[in-house]
Amino acid sequence: MILHICAAADWMAAQQGGTSDYRAASLDDAGFVHCSDRGTLHLPANALYAGRADLVLLEIDETRLDVPVRWEPGVPPAPGAPWFPHVYGPVPLNAVVAVHEFLPGPDGVFTLPPALANG
Repeated sequence: MILHICAAADWMAAQQGGTSDYRAASLDDAGFVHCSDRGTLHLPANALYAGRADLVLLEIDETRLDVPVRWEPGVPPAPGAPWFPHVYGPVPLNAVVAVHEFLPGPDGVFTLPPALANG
């Protein structure tokens, strides 16, 4: 499974939009959908989404994707930093197997939701 952080409103719009795919804005800007795994999720969450309380975490089954997934350096790349899964196309709604509320803790730091941390 790979994970994608998005605004709850964007996920809701994808479900109600009359299409069978979710398209992150990064697909147009960077050519791929930024994703993480359980071990790297906290890095983009805390770097890019500090103070946000309107997020959900999409749990994506890679085997249900019909577009390439490439593990590549983060954007921007940093020497010695972990690589992240990038989805090179829209994510079919049926590839999203779970949606988790994604809120920072009382200290403002994002961590894995309990359902993922314990699984």
